Amino acid sequence: VGPALAAQDIDPEVDQTLRSMSDFLAANKSFSVKADIDFEVVTRHGQKLQLSSFAALTVERPVGMYIERSGIFADVQMYFDGKSLTAYGKRNNAYAQLAVDGSNDDAILAYEFETGIPAPGADLLFSNSYAMLSGGVESASYIGTTRIDGIECYHLAFREENVDWQIWVQTGKTPLPMKYVITSTWDAFAPQYQIRFHDWDLKPKVTRHQFDFKAPKDATKVELGAFGYSAETGAAKENAQ
Repeated sequence: VGPALAAQDIDPEVDQTLRSMSDFLAANKSFSVKADIDFEVVTRHGQKLQLSSFAALTVERPVGMYIERSGIFADVQMYFDGKSLTAYGKRNNAYAQLAVDGSNDDAILAYEFETGIPAPGADLLFSNSYAMLSGGVESASYIGTTRIDGIECYHLAFREENVDWQIWVQTGKTPLPMKYVITSTWDAFAPQYQIRFHDWDLKPKVTRHQFDFKAPKDATKVELGAFGYSAETGAAKENAQ
């Protein structure tokens, strides 16, 4: 874990809570979780829309990821087996693959580099999420204690140059992230991306084949850029014109 946040506007207890969350996640070599995702897009006419989707993840460190996401414009499964990262779209029976020989961290970075698409929430999947989250933070504050889906959480708020983000971390001995909100302050409409986590399982039954992709019959191979956040956002804007 890297050095603590050093800016004067950083609450040291907030820094420690974020670090504790990262350490706890890193200590669990495998986990599964479900998430409800809401993200906002702004149409060319200035109308703000909130799109909702569902995701389920199974992660094994250092190698092994399976992610499925479904929503109005997304029905995608992603697999990483230590050799290749595959995205498969059920609706059009198409898949894209990227050769990645390395860890889950390497796969996430390769995806973002190859597509130019940031993966909101992926920072929490890194082996050192503290380092990924804390980079660029200019201020951090403790808002208070509240409940997310009935679970008591610390509410932490952070500011960066072009982004505000908040995270709600479960209190007690299992400091899991329960909610994560990113606000794009560079945009006058300040669209938000929100993830609410639930059904955490820190001892999932993981089998090796979960991370292996076998192309279905008649599946078409396409470019990786056909998948991801930007494709879903673009589809939303096109349909709302």
